[in-house]
Formats: sequence, C-alpha cells, structure tokens
Amino acid sequence: MASPVGVVRSAVVPRVLWALCVAFVVGWAAFNVALLGWVILGSFRGGSAVFTKPFALPEVWSFSNYVSAWVTSKLGVGFLNSVLLVGLGSVSVVGLAALAAYPLSRTGMRSAGPVTTLFAMGLGIPLQIIIVPLFVFMNAISNAAYQAFGWWDSRISLYILYVATSLPFAVFLLTGFFRSLPTELEEAAALDGAGPFRTFRQIMWPLARPGITTAMLLTGLGLWNETLLALVFITDDQQGTLPRALLGLYSTMQYTSNWGGLFAGIVIVVVPTIVLYVALGRRIVEGMTLGSVK
Repeated sequence: MASPVGVVRSAVVPRVLWALCVAFVVGWAAFNVALLGWVILGSFRGGSAVFTKPFALPEVWSFSNYVSAWVTSKLGVGFLNSVLLVGLGSVSVVGLAALAAYPLSRTGMRSAGPVTTLFAMGLGIPLQIIIVPLFVFMNAISNAAYQAFGWWDSRISLYILYVATSLPFAVFLLTGFFRSLPTELEEAAALDGAGPFRTFRQIMWPLARPGITTAMLLTGLGLWNETLLALVFITDDQQGTLPRALLGLYSTMQYTSNWGGLFAGIVIVVVPTIVLYVALGRRIVEGMTLGSVK
C-alpha cells in the first residue's frame, strides 16, 4: 500500500510538469509574436535605425520600404510566381494523392501495404541527397522539350518537382483519413450499382473533404516557403519565387544596408502564411484529428 506522502507526490509531479510545459509553450509563442512585431516595426524604419534604436517606434510610418522591396527587388514578380506555382502544385498534389490514397486504403489489395510503406519511406529522404539526380533528370526533360518544341520554361520543371516531392506526405495523410471512413456507405453504393470511381467521386470525396482541405493547406504552406529547389532550378529572376527573391534582396544588403527593405520583404513572405493559418488553422487541426481515429 502506497504511503500518503507517495500518493501526494505522484499527484503533484504531473501537475508541475504540465504547468512547466504550458509555461514553456506560452513563453515560446510570446517570444515569436514579439519577434514578428519587432520585424514589422523594423520594416517602417530606414538605414541603421534598426540597430541604433531597436525598440523605438518609427519616426515616420512610411511604406517606402515595401514599395522598394516589391518593385526594385522584384518581390512582386516572385509573389506572382509563388502564387501560380503553389496554387497549381497544391491542387495537383491533392488530386493525385486522393486518387492514390483511396484504392490503397479501401480495396484491400496485397500490394497496398508495401506501396503505402514506400510513400511513408519517401517522407524520410532528405531533399539535399537527391538534388543531383533530380537536376540531371530535369535537365534531360528540358533538353528533350527544346529539341521537340524549341521552348521550355523552368517554372514547369519546378512545378513537376513540387508535385513529386509533396506527394509522399499527401498520400500518407489521406490514406489514414480514407481508412477512417465507414464502409457501410460503399456497400450501399455497390448495391445501388455504383462503380468504384463513381463511389469515390460522389460519396468518399465529399466525406473526405476535411482531410483533403488539411492536405492542401499543409502542402501549400510547405511549398510557399520552399527555397532549395527554386535556387537550383530557376536561373532567371523573372521566373523566381518569393523566397528566392527575398534571398536576392538579402544578398544586396552588404552594399545598400537597407535593413528596412529587408524586413519589409520578410513581412511580405511571412504574413500570407500567418493569415492563412489564422483563418483556416482550426480546419487543419480538425482534419488531422478526424483522420487519426477510426
């Protein structure tokens, strides 16, 4: 029989650990919010005022740094390219992943398990390891396109790579979500004469909408911040994405010391993802929790 002291200690220790975890999470969130606020204030300053008066309010609330970053540093072109590539890439990834995840999770084929495992293994492969084979492969495709049509756009290469590298996560996520859906509806659809594709399109796709929304949002957020592939496969500034344009702006800092313009560029890159998460973050959590139980 446990002693009274032991019982009290066993009840207090979890509460203390829980309180420490909550304090750490709240402190970490407050630090990041304060850091974002400091960057936003810095985007309205000019020159060395970011460092000489780091916590002072700007003397003049001017958007000149944003205009300079948007036009002179070509963040506007990068923003449009990112919207185009991320939008098309996210829709393509979710469409292909849903078509792959549904038969893998519902048909009971012997090969479904090994194929799903292969997609899960793809999540653990670092992009840096396969960057050279990807470059050789995409270079061969672009050369073939030049010889056949006399034209090729590097953004097409980047779009193909975005879809290919994002598919493992989306298939893995949607496979678990489709597996959690009830089978009675499929059986009823089969009794009514519906084929597999009609059952998927008219019954399972609407039911899986929370998981599909989650997969699309997480894929879009990941592609929006992607930088390595854009640096390797895009050589023309007019075809560059927003993170690549921000790196170009950072490289010019050693000559211009335009810290306010750099901070404005960071705000332009970060704010859309924050707005998207604040608006749809609840759906992301709902989609992930609904797919985690059966």
